[in-house]
Amino acid sequence: MAPESPSNHILIVDDDAQIRRMLRRMFEGEGYEVSEASGAKDARSTIAGGGIDLITLDLNLGGEDGLVFARELRERSRIPIVMITGKGDMIDRVVGLEMGADDYISKPFHLREVLARIRSVLRRSLAAAGSQAAEVRPGDRYRFAGWTLDTTARELLSGQGGRCDLTSGEFDLLALFVQRPGRVLTRDQIMDVMKGHDWNPNDRTIDNQIVRLRKKIEADPKDPRIIKTVRGAGYTFAVAVSQA
Repeated sequence: MAPESPSNHILIVDDDAQIRRMLRRMFEGEGYEVSEASGAKDARSTIAGGGIDLITLDLNLGGEDGLVFARELRERSRIPIVMITGKGDMIDRVVGLEMGADDYISKPFHLREVLARIRSVLRRSLAAAGSQAAEVRPGDRYRFAGWTLDTTARELLSGQGGRCDLTSGEFDLLALFVQRPGRVLTRDQIMDVMKGHDWNPNDRTIDNQIVRLRKKIEADPKDPRIIKTVRGAGYTFAVAVSQA
């Protein structure tokens, strides 16, 4: 199975080095980028550097309460948190979720279950963010490769001011990409954002929309420079984007 996205960066926060090594080995084997922290202090430093897409968090950190750290994280960011902990009591689970955790896994655990939960949370996170991309705020203008995406008029303008006609689906797809330049988006992730979970795995709608969109914005649709295919992974918006 292809990894969810090679660009997804997971931070493992656990004071047990063996658990960290085991999770790292599995995540890296699936194509994820991985960082480790043995406690809250190291975790804060890593998070401050940016680029973290999901955090797995043990509640027994030794020296600092994991629940307090989870609450601090949730107050400052929307990075998804999956608690992986030996605290399996129902009260701890409820409190953890109330503190802002996106999922809660009790030790001992099966690695394949952890991977499935991580993938699910990442997909939900992208879908939630993507729904905002599909309904971009009026007034936002995104410039890339000589084009301007005007979200007030929901139109695409060339460098000379000419209008490029887009369908509603093409506009939403382009809006999703311009808000995530450089990130690899799998076909499944795009489908979840664009169509929710009501789709057939054999549905080629997204692929067909990308083909049509390339014909409209690429100098050479057969050798795309803006929306590139990442073999075995998905698609990436490969040019710089700025907001006007």
